[in-house]
Order: sequence, then C-alpha cells, then structure tokens
Amino acid sequence: MENVRAEQIEALEVFCGYNEKFVQNIRTIITELEGDRKEDTDRFLENIIKGINWEIGVLNGVMPLINEKEERIQKEEFNSNILRLSQALEGKDDLEIAKAMKETLPMFEKLGEIAREVLKG
Repeated sequence: MENVRAEQIEALEVFCGYNEKFVQNIRTIITELEGDRKEDTDRFLENIIKGINWEIGVLNGVMPLINEKEERIQKEEFNSNILRLSQALEGKDDLEIAKAMKETLPMFEKLGEIAREVLKG
C-alpha cells in the first residue's frame, strides 16, 4: 500500500511540473483559435489534446490520494467540462473550441493547485 502511495506522490510531482507549462499552452492556443492562427496551430492543438488526455490519465491514477482527506475534485463536474470541450473539438470551429478551452482552463489551473496542496501535505 505504501508503494502505491509513493508512486501516486511521484506522479503528482511530475504532474505539477507539466501542468504549469500545459496551462500556459492552453492560454496560447485560445489566443490562436480566436484569430491569431499560426502555421502550426492545428498541430499545437493536437498536442494540447494529448496533454489533456495525459492529465486525465494521471488524475485517474492519483484520485484516491487527492480526495483522501476531502473531496477536492468532483468527477462529474470534471467530466462535464471535458465533454463540452470534446463536443467543441468535434465541431472543428475555432471560436467554439476557444470558448470551450476558456471554460476548461480554470479546471486545469485548479488541478495544479490541488496537486501542489496535496504534495505539501
């Protein structure tokens, strides 16, 4: 059991380092999708989607640790945000994707804050 906890803490440490850069990338893609499109915006968006999937995967693995003392993340709310973003991505409309990213951004910022809190103990 202690080994699992150690692995979860290690995953959260990696998550924290990644999340800071990731949140900044979300801010950048929002700007690009709102009209400042670059030559590599589509590829950048694909990488952000991969990042979202990675963060979700880590989150699923560390959820017991995160919610150990109190429910810090409500899975239903999280899933609802991701579903709205997924629907916007399917529509392939830059402004709708940017809007959904803006709605999702605070959630990813909060995940970083929660991860740092949990690591502080």
